[in-house]
Amino acid sequence: MNKIYKILRDTCYICMKELKNVLKDQGVLMFLILVPIAYPILYSWIYNNEMTREVPVAVVDLSHSHTSREFTRMLDASPDTKVAVRCNSLAEAKECIGRGEAYGAVYFPEDFQTKLNRMEQTHMGVYCDMSLMLAYKAIFQTCTAIQGNMNSRIQIELTGNATAREDELTTRPLDFEEVPIFNNTAGYGNFIIPGVLMLIIQQTLLLGVGMAAGTAREKNNYGFLVPVNRHYRGVMRIVWGKAMAYFMIYMVMGTYLLCAVPYMFNFISLVSWKSLMPFILPYLLACIFFSMTISVLMRYRENVMLLVVFSSVPLLFMSGVSWPQSNIPSFWQGVSWLFPSTFGIRGFVRMNTMEATLENISTEYYALWIQAVVYFVLAHEVYRFQIGKARKRIKEKLLNLRSKETGKDKTTIG
Repeated sequence: MNKIYKILRDTCYICMKELKNVLKDQGVLMFLILVPIAYPILYSWIYNNEMTREVPVAVVDLSHSHTSREFTRMLDASPDTKVAVRCNSLAEAKECIGRGEAYGAVYFPEDFQTKLNRMEQTHMGVYCDMSLMLAYKAIFQTCTAIQGNMNSRIQIELTGNATAREDELTTRPLDFEEVPIFNNTAGYGNFIIPGVLMLIIQQTLLLGVGMAAGTAREKNNYGFLVPVNRHYRGVMRIVWGKAMAYFMIYMVMGTYLLCAVPYMFNFISLVSWKSLMPFILPYLLACIFFSMTISVLMRYRENVMLLVVFSSVPLLFMSGVSWPQSNIPSFWQGVSWLFPSTFGIRGFVRMNTMEATLENISTEYYALWIQAVVYFVLAHEVYRFQIGKARKRIKEKLLNLRSKETGKDKTTIG
């Protein structure tokens, strides 16, 4: 019982010591607390409009006909687009797009109305700036909807039906109803924010834990990761003590990120507490032990920023949120399995958007538990290696000091 008491006492001491270090170090405090609080608000606020409206379009009307002017009026009246520039040629429209005055161009050739009058098929051109997918989507879908509406009207005029029902059957012989599921607003925020929130948990933990490890090495004269202290005698108590500190912080941060942020910005959130809490537990443990394992590589405080910052976007892509998981090459899918964010994002998105239960995401749930166990073992081993290395250096230092003292004594006696 006395041994168990000492282990618990040392573990709690290490936990409190780590919490104090977090609060004292401005850099670690910023990454572990301030960034998880402020960054999701900024990101959600930027995408809170969900959809782009009034996207500027350049119109090149060489036809100057009634139909082309009507198409232009409908384009301008749409909530998604507006006619910002009227040009005399495609070259002029291209220059306007290059200057940022428009994100696309609608082109009517000279024979646009002439072919219609001859009962021939006519063509118009829609040119979009593909560098911004939301603008491309707004312009192309609006032009497609207007084109479909005008085609239906022309078709009705040519058939010469007697009743409105006949007109309806002519234009829509096969009727359908479009019902968006899961992301019913078709908004970009509801699509990307859940995955980003889960990635923020992993990346900020990597930054904070890595910076804390770099600070510990810089403050220690010998570059040790673990301080020489009687409370830091066992590897298990060191790993669990540090993990407890980060777990207590991120239980609060995780609740804020996954529950408060979607509520504040009215994003879709179908996840329940009963499903979320069991799922977030292995994810936090996997991220903490993963961060502690990687932190051993950090020799200086700044090293972690070089490692984490460039990896955020690739990890988001490899998770299968912004790019279909089935189209990701097998090699990169294998690489993505090394990171807790991959399974965390996939599982949370399905729970949050599709109202999936733990049974529906059992693959991701068990994968996170496996990662938590594997990275705990790795963290234990790398910390044991660091402690062994520190003890070896200390013994060598003591032996050198003793040999020098013995040499001095012999010199004095001589």
